Amino acid sequence: MTAFTTWKVGPLAEASGLTVRTLHHWDTIGLLSPSRRTPGGHREYTEDDVVRLYQVLALRGLGLGLETIAVCLDSGVDPSRVLRDHRASVEEALAALGALRQRLLHIEEQVAEGRAPTTEAVLAALRATGAAGPAAEQALRRHLDDDQVRGLGARAAALGPSAHYLLEVEWPELYRRAEALRTAGTPPTAAAVRKLVARMDELSALFSGGDRTISEGVREAWRADPAALSGDASARPGQWDDLSGYLDAARGRTGE
Repeated sequence: MTAFTTWKVGPLAEASGLTVRTLHHWDTIGLLSPSRRTPGGHREYTEDDVVRLYQVLALRGLGLGLETIAVCLDSGVDPSRVLRDHRASVEEALAALGALRQRLLHIEEQVAEGRAPTTEAVLAALRATGAAGPAAEQALRRHLDDDQVRGLGARAAALGPSAHYLLEVEWPELYRRAEALRTAGTPPTAAAVRKLVARMDELSALFSGGDRTISEGVREAWRADPAALSGDASARPGQWDDLSGYLDAARGRTGE
């Protein structure tokens, strides 16, 4: 019979630089639970649990919150992807800084000559941060003013690598889970649905700064031009209206 290597909570906490209290908390919230227990009920972590612990620590190192990490891992994000994405984000940041430097020099020249920076110059600087592509920017500008677009870009840039996981991993996964509940006939008032909606609204506030007009403007942009915002050329206006109505019902609203 193959012997299993296991770790009790104390030795694992010491080896990982964490506290026993932290591991107990992660067990309680379901982020990292020991797969084995002794007959006396003591926690024992297996090699698979240690691999998940590495994933948790790696994603936390990118600035992600525990709830986001749980969603990422449950969606199948593996350590090699974390490392690739981290390296790619560093390389993109270096390239973006070079482009941003040129844009800022251009704005600086305008100011030095006594001219106010043009909206186009500022938006070019925003694009240089990687916060918004031209198609998405155009879609947003139909529903938001220049200051609101700049605010969105600044907050996304400030999040660094974590913005990628929030926007491209966690947010889509939350919507997939919500759609699965909707098609299964789960009432929008169910606790599972409301928990998803609460997290969606947290992410929305993170990027909008809590400004409801910005959140509503982004939602309207998604409804009107989902292809530009999602990058999916096959997306069509109105195709997510049923899900939007379902989520609004969970929020206690009847929809827009």
